[in-house]
Amino acid sequence: MSLQGKTIFITGASRGIGKAIAIRAAQDGANIVVAAKTAQPHPKLQGTIFTAVEEIEKAGGQGLACVVDVRSEDLVEAAISQAVDRFGGIDILVNNASAISLTGTLHTTMKRYDLMHSVNVRGTYLCSQKAIPHLLKAENPHILNLSPPLSMDPRWFKMHCAYTMTKYGMSMCVLGMAEEFRKKGVAVNALWPQTTIATAAVANILGGEQMMRQSRTPAVVADAAHWILTQDSRQCTGNFFLDEEVLRANGVENFDHYAVDPTQDLMPDLFV
Repeated sequence: MSLQGKTIFITGASRGIGKAIAIRAAQDGANIVVAAKTAQPHPKLQGTIFTAVEEIEKAGGQGLACVVDVRSEDLVEAAISQAVDRFGGIDILVNNASAISLTGTLHTTMKRYDLMHSVNVRGTYLCSQKAIPHLLKAENPHILNLSPPLSMDPRWFKMHCAYTMTKYGMSMCVLGMAEEFRKKGVAVNALWPQTTIATAAVANILGGEQMMRQSRTPAVVADAAHWILTQDSRQCTGNFFLDEEVLRANGVENFDHYAVDPTQDLMPDLFV
């Protein structure tokens, strides 16, 4: 149940859930490739690829900062090559990078529509395609997409059709690739939070300070991801996991330490 010595390529790992997954793996002594756009400090968002690497190395891992826009095939290929050159291969890919706009059809600009499709669906597909040749050489290879269970319930589409299409596109990559690479031993799974998670998206887009107080910290997703990524890749694939269900199945009964404010009622996440 350890990721020691594993090389993990994580998109969008400069902050939030991606960074939390990186730090948890680093505590085992993993090598983490921080593949994200933020090389310079952002005026409204904390963290860069370089500060993330500093935290990873303080936690006990090795880090590699790569400037990556997952919309760019050239940048993804370059980062994959850097990872292989530095660490000798890639064991795990975490597709975490995502763009969000919870807007209806009449209020979603085509620029924003294209951004979500390019980052969420195309970016996930692109990173998977470029990483899989290296994953096929790994001992226990995994792909983990931060995307929701697939459900055709219209309520998940009616308020933000374009966003739902893109997150479900990531989940469809799980559905297809898990089966495509099942016999070759590459696990492909999805993980989604049961509740809202205290990230910049919640603070700036979804609900502000009150929703942050009703959220859990990214550590709950990171702990669930750690369990998934330490499973036998030939036995654990094609699943759509919820973080709380994963942890409850592994003996966690009290989740108060994950709450931003344990006195608040938790806010269920989208698609749950």
